[in-house]
Amino acid sequence: MYRPVDLARTHGLSTQAVRNYEQAGMIPPAARTASGYRVYTDNHVGALAAYVALVQGYGYSAAGEVMRSVLRGDLPSALAMLDAAHVLLQRDRETLDRVASAAVVLASAPPAGTAPERPVSVGVLAHRLGVTPATLRKWERAGVLAPARSGTARAYSPEDVRDAELAHLLRRGGYLLDHIAAVIEQVHTAGGAGPLADSIDQWRERITARGLAMLTGSARLAEYLSFLELTHGNAAASHDGR
Repeated sequence: MYRPVDLARTHGLSTQAVRNYEQAGMIPPAARTASGYRVYTDNHVGALAAYVALVQGYGYSAAGEVMRSVLRGDLPSALAMLDAAHVLLQRDRETLDRVASAAVVLASAPPAGTAPERPVSVGVLAHRLGVTPATLRKWERAGVLAPARSGTARAYSPEDVRDAELAHLLRRGGYLLDHIAAVIEQVHTAGGAGPLADSIDQWRERITARGLAMLTGSARLAEYLSFLELTHGNAAASHDGR
């Protein structure tokens, strides 16, 4: 038997956090003493260990849904949520690989021409790149460009022009528009094409850490599922023995 403080100390939590997790369904309901105090068991210890580990890899929302599904006996739904998270992680890895490849293309490309100091129209930018205005509008629909509007006309800022030049370069390299949009977003996040390469290693480290955390969370959940199977099996055997 355990008190709330016993579970809390194990994971560096407050006793209120443990009570909150119980009320939210991440761990089973606790029995109460005659005086109303919660009493936890090994079942709660295992459930809390699984939930805390799942949070590190899958986040609070997914971890909570997984544990609630497990505790109501809906294991297929819990496993489906874990599967979906791994699919997203794989997509992040693929995006990272595309951005890394784009960084190589950028590093080996000749310097782009100086961007204009003032916003330009779609026609001017199309002429600059040697594409049609329809192509630029298509890139906008794909999330590659996001020009401001001057009335009903598009106005491409110097930053938009640089994004368009980068997109044009990558498009010639055979990249798909959704891939290019991801690269442009990373360029903005990194603060420019130059710092992009420096951010790739950090991005890869974060993905690796998340993957390892997901493995740990899955392992803790597997341990808890084995505990449930064992205790339920023993309970069933004891019932049959009566």
